[in-house]
Amino acid sequence: MRVIIYTDGACIGNPGPGGYGAVLLHGGARKELSGGFRLTTNNRMEILAAVASLDALKEPCSVTLYSDSRYVVDAMEKGWAERWRANGWRRNKKERAVNPDLWERLLDLTGKHSVAFKWVRGHAGNRENERADRLAAEAAKGARLAVDEVYEREQRGRR
Repeated sequence: MRVIIYTDGACIGNPGPGGYGAVLLHGGARKELSGGFRLTTNNRMEILAAVASLDALKEPCSVTLYSDSRYVVDAMEKGWAERWRANGWRRNKKERAVNPDLWERLLDLTGKHSVAFKWVRGHAGNRENERADRLAAEAAKGARLAVDEVYEREQRGRR
């Protein structure tokens, strides 16, 4: 099954309340996903949008995933995330990789599906990317925001 996915993340302040949005397309079918968190980062929401959309697929699929996040697209297409995982979640000898919990989930999901990550310019009139952006922004403004437990735990540990 071939699926096209558009994802986006948003954050009000960075860090701050955040959300993700995704549009999944298969044939004539369409599914929209979103979720919001009370304290997180834009990069976490960009990755989580990809994670949530791939996790929603019920069977192995051939996926083209469009994101306006170079961070996500480059980390996956250039093999950075795989290398970080192979190096114990280190970018190099001095720096730890950021967001290893989400990268781990994304890498595991890409093992179940055949995924091509493609960059799309944000706010450039692409209808589905704009819709994912609106879903993410609306989710970030939600009244009942979830807790990004990993991020908040890390923040408490830094105090």
